[in-house]
Amino acid sequence: EQVCKVLKTGMRTIDRVKQRFVMEGLDAALGVASTSRIYDKKVDEDTEARLISIACSEPPKGFGRWSLRLLADRMVELNYVDDISHETVRTVLKKTNLSLGGSKVG
Repeated sequence: EQVCKVLKTGMRTIDRVKQRFVMEGLDAALGVASTSRIYDKKVDEDTEARLISIACSEPPKGFGRWSLRLLADRMVELNYVDDISHETVRTVLKKTNLSLGGSKVG
C-alpha cells in the first residue's frame, strides 16, 4: 500500500507489473507493452482526392458549409466508400490542412 501511495497508482497496477516482471523480465515490466495490432488504411489516395473535391465544392442546398457528417454521408451516397465515419473524414482533412469554415467557395 505504501508503494501505491508513493507512485499514486492502484494496487491492481502494481500486481500487473509484478506479474509481467515474473513472466517476461525486467525490460517488459519497465516498458510499455507494444501492440501487435496492425491497422488497415481506411482511405486510399484516390478516395482522399474525392473527399477533398467534395469538401471544396458547394454544400448541399439548405447548408451554409459542409460538415464532417455531411461529407461522410455524401461519400457513401456516391459509392466512393461502403462506409466512413465523420472522424475518418476529419483525419483526412486535417492531414491536408483543409478547413471547412471560414472563406466561401468560388
